[in-house]
Amino acid sequence: MSKVLCVLYDDPVGGYPRSYARDSIPKLEHYPGGQTLPSPKSIDFKPGALLGSVKGELGLRKFVESKGHELVVTSDKDGRGSVFEKQLVDADVVISQPFWPAYLTKERFAKAKNLKLAITAGIGSDHIDLQAAMDHDVTVAEVTYSNSISVAEHVVMMILALVRNYLPSHQWVVQGGWNIADCVERSYDLEGMTVGSIGSGRIGLAVLRRLKPFDVKLHYADRYRLPVSIEDELDLTYHETIEDLVKVCDVITVNVPLHPETENLINDALIAKMKRGVYIVNTARGKICDRDAIALALKSGQLAGYAGDVWFPQPAPKEHPWRSMPHHGMTPHISGTSLSAQARYAAGVREILECWFDQRPIRDEYLIVQGGKLAGTGAHSYTAGDATKGSEEAAKYKPTKNHAA
Repeated sequence: MSKVLCVLYDDPVGGYPRSYARDSIPKLEHYPGGQTLPSPKSIDFKPGALLGSVKGELGLRKFVESKGHELVVTSDKDGRGSVFEKQLVDADVVISQPFWPAYLTKERFAKAKNLKLAITAGIGSDHIDLQAAMDHDVTVAEVTYSNSISVAEHVVMMILALVRNYLPSHQWVVQGGWNIADCVERSYDLEGMTVGSIGSGRIGLAVLRRLKPFDVKLHYADRYRLPVSIEDELDLTYHETIEDLVKVCDVITVNVPLHPETENLINDALIAKMKRGVYIVNTARGKICDRDAIALALKSGQLAGYAGDVWFPQPAPKEHPWRSMPHHGMTPHISGTSLSAQARYAAGVREILECWFDQRPIRDEYLIVQGGKLAGTGAHSYTAGDATKGSEEAAKYKPTKNHAA
């Protein structure tokens, strides 16, 4: 028997939903580019249900227990006294979402003597010390592409919200006002602006495609250049370096994975090379942007706005400066965990577990680490090393009455 330890975010304050705003979600046949969606033998949930919270259990309990294994589900993940820390000691499989990450540090790997598989329910396995996973011969897998388009949609929404000054304008209505001048004093058109993507993988390219109809000038930088056919289709300008890219941009969107080479990529020095009044949207990982550099640049006016849903650590402590800095559009990490996305990544987790229990190969595109080295998607997207340093700060987050029942 194996113990499967699953870390999910808390249920809604008002309790687990009894009904939903919509009766169903669209059924997709494949992802852009042709990759098939997750293909488990079966599922034990209704697509469109809340699966990513504790009571949702990713729809896994019936399946896991039917195989004779134990499933432990918790949201208590940070600190030495947490449920996760206690249960990790004899866990064989750990499942965690990027939105509420169970940080698997070097120290935790040393305690997890039975651990053989770490699954990311979604995309982005930087909450796992990948070097430690390699050293301990633990397989790491994630559900590639499951929420890429979800995040791309969120990026476009946040770009428009910043440029058009949407959030402050909405707040005037909530407060009972009709303050048009206050609303438009920071409102511009996106049309004609230069938008640059740092990264042009699945999410970055999806963002660029969705921005094309807005009649903007599209630029990108990536260590892997896109085919000429795609550059011509989208009228893309390629930059060999990020420094060259940011000099020309009015809007910058960050779409690269976090690993040692991208940690604090956007810092004081890089921001100083940007136009005054640039907007940055970061739905990749919080640690790609230097926390204090972003807050200072907003205060000085070098940045006109910053939005995103990724922080470091997660959940962010109450005193995190991004909560109170001016002209921001931050949200909790939600871009990739829409009800639509949850159906896909829950099915992907089920597929990975089916393969693991049946001793069948896991899809190559799902693999990050296998056999003591980067593998599959991991070999293309990550570098060896550890990006979890500082994650212990997440223990400082304390739920409020608006967070938990």
